[in-house]
Amino acid sequence: MEIKCHFDHFNINVTDLAKSLDFYSRALGLRKTGEIVQPDGEFIINYLEAPSGAFRLELTWLRDHPQAYELGENESHLALRLDEDDFEAVHEYHKANGWVCFENPAMGIYFINDPDDYWIEILPRKR
Repeated sequence: MEIKCHFDHFNINVTDLAKSLDFYSRALGLRKTGEIVQPDGEFIINYLEAPSGAFRLELTWLRDHPQAYELGENESHLALRLDEDDFEAVHEYHKANGWVCFENPAMGIYFINDPDDYWIEILPRKR
C-alpha cells in the first residue's frame, strides 16, 4: 500500500499564549492564520504559518495547566531554514533579543528558545 500524505502541522502547548504569539511573530515572522476557542474557556488553539505557507505551528493554551511544561531532555526541537541570505543579520537580531540559547559555529547553526523553553534550530538558506 502506498500512503500519500503531507505534513499539516506541529503542536506545542504554551503557558502564556500572548507572549508566545508575540515571540513567534517577532523572532520568526510566523503569522496567525486561525484560532479555535473552546466556548467554556478550557483551551485556545492558534495556528501560525511561515510566510511561505509550507509549515503550520499549532499553539495550544490550556486553562487548567498554568505551570511550566516539563520538557525532559529537550532533544526534540523545531527547525526553520531561512529563506534569506543574511544569516548573520538574523543571528545578531536573535542575539540582541536574548533568544539564542545554543550556538554551534562548526555546523553553522544555532538555536533560540521560546517563552516556554522549546528550542528552535535556525538553519541558513540552502545554496
